[in-house]
Amino acid sequence: MSPAPPAPPRIRALPDLLVSQIAAGEVVERPASVLKELLENSLDAGSAVIEAHLEEGGTKRIRVGDDGCGIERDDLVLALTRHATSKIRSLADLEGVASMGFRGEALASVASVARVTLTSRARGSQYAWRLRGEAGAEPEPAARMAGTMVEVRDLYYNTPARRKFLKSEGTEFGHCAETLKRIALAHCQVAFTLSHNDRAVLQLPRSGQRQRLRAILSDDFLRHARPVETAAGPLRLSGFIIDPTWAREGKAVQYAFVNGRFVRDRVIAHALREAYRDVLHGSRQPTVCLFLSIDPARVDVNVHPAKTEVRFHDAQAVHQFLFHALQRALAAPVSMESAPRADAPAVSDGGSHRRFALPGGGDPGSMPPRQGNLDVHEGATDAYLEFVRQAMTDAPSRDAGNTPGFAPTVFPARETRGGRGPEAAAFPPEHAGAPLGYALAQLHGVYILAQNTRGLVLVDMHAAHERIVYERLKTALDTQQITRQALLIPVVFSASPLEIATVEEHAGTLSELGFEFSGAGPGQLALRAVPAPLADSDPASLARALLAELEEHGVSQLVAAHRNALLATMACHGSVRAHRQLTQPEMDALLRQLEATERADQCNHGRPTWTELSMDALDRLFLRGR
Repeated sequence: MSPAPPAPPRIRALPDLLVSQIAAGEVVERPASVLKELLENSLDAGSAVIEAHLEEGGTKRIRVGDDGCGIERDDLVLALTRHATSKIRSLADLEGVASMGFRGEALASVASVARVTLTSRARGSQYAWRLRGEAGAEPEPAARMAGTMVEVRDLYYNTPARRKFLKSEGTEFGHCAETLKRIALAHCQVAFTLSHNDRAVLQLPRSGQRQRLRAILSDDFLRHARPVETAAGPLRLSGFIIDPTWAREGKAVQYAFVNGRFVRDRVIAHALREAYRDVLHGSRQPTVCLFLSIDPARVDVNVHPAKTEVRFHDAQAVHQFLFHALQRALAAPVSMESAPRADAPAVSDGGSHRRFALPGGGDPGSMPPRQGNLDVHEGATDAYLEFVRQAMTDAPSRDAGNTPGFAPTVFPARETRGGRGPEAAAFPPEHAGAPLGYALAQLHGVYILAQNTRGLVLVDMHAAHERIVYERLKTALDTQQITRQALLIPVVFSASPLEIATVEEHAGTLSELGFEFSGAGPGQLALRAVPAPLADSDPASLARALLAELEEHGVSQLVAAHRNALLATMACHGSVRAHRQLTQPEMDALLRQLEATERADQCNHGRPTWTELSMDALDRLFLRGR
């Protein structure tokens, strides 16, 4: 006889304490999570000054005091009750919430896993009251100025399994400090103080955005950052993004805020990645601090209890707005204000730059080490002269002299500061407003030396021309204006079966890019036409590189990322080579083209195209005035 089936288990409501401890697992991940909730409550209370004191990384004690509106005596008990809040009353309030905290479970969750004491005096009230987070506790009189102080002791004292997952004191304090910095960046009108083990660590007075950024992200960031300020309909973006030349290796500091709330969002991260795609070198990552303002009803901040994730109602529109705003900031033409100066203090990236020191102190900065792509295609000719001739229509005529690539122009001596030289010379009028000045010479057939109103400019001629060609190819493709140049004699070269199949499969793509291929016998291809801007390049080398890109990506329809990779390959093969001797008019024409080109500070591999060494740096180098 088979045994009787077991009775179904009864469904029971969980005890309130256990429910709060389960919620604490989502809200209270570590001491930094507690600090975040307390700071957000202080901000919602309209505080102008917030002080945070930690002991042992926040595991022993977290105390946050403010001068906000305070809490009435009769509301103190409710403040420690689950899902009790003064910030929402209805679903409409929830869907358009603008306060930092609103769910009403944070204090209750914290009180379930730590010893909490809440002391507050409401504005206009004669007395302050204290409440201990214990069952049946009642408010008792206390001494305090207007505002609130929350003290959290012995985090996870009653859940040792959670406590053992905490890291070292230093690590936990580091997370706490980072949490306060994030909040402080978005609320410059509030003064913050952070102390650890009775030692002041961070003091941030009320200030403007630039001062707050300088205090948290350093002068180096602001010195090498580009401002972003744009709006479209209900969207507004402001902040600063690092110049690509100064991006760091490895993990970068990236702050993104939506309506004043720090978030980690895929839409924002992807837009940032795409905007920097053409201008970052290697594995470098940009440091940014961005503030996005949007109608609260158009973004859901109730996705996760920690409120660091959001969901945009129209993610595609937000992505496009962010991408184009960032791209415009990065695409700004060369200007005197955005000059990557070699005498500016460099952002350290763990030794990936080489530095040179100035006598008597001062650091003229660093330049990323040159990569080997200048000499990759030494057998190739270039399309440079065609572009130069087009740009030289209004170029001044000069005697290039008898030395190839070197045409010095002599001007009266400049005035050196401190009465150390003759009267200053007037800058040549045709170059007076040019950020890159005028060419002086070529150095080893690789660099152009130029003089502008501030000092010496060095230009990597291959990297510079590569960016010029790349941007022109992108514009021509976008406007469907790539013209085709038929080759007088078709270039026949041996091709693998895969290369032949690639030509057949991507015939439309190749035609769109300005190429015409045909079969020329077993195992051979004939290149009959190339894009006109690349007519002087090495056709066989260019064709093989292009087919290799198509083989790797398998592109049947050009999307932006793959399209740009193809154009970058074409631009690299069509750019002026190292050791190509240029006359002074040709060098000046290249400088003028670079000034008018978007994203001109980097080539499409992310390497710098030019840098500047100011007269002050040169004077220090030669000990002038000492």
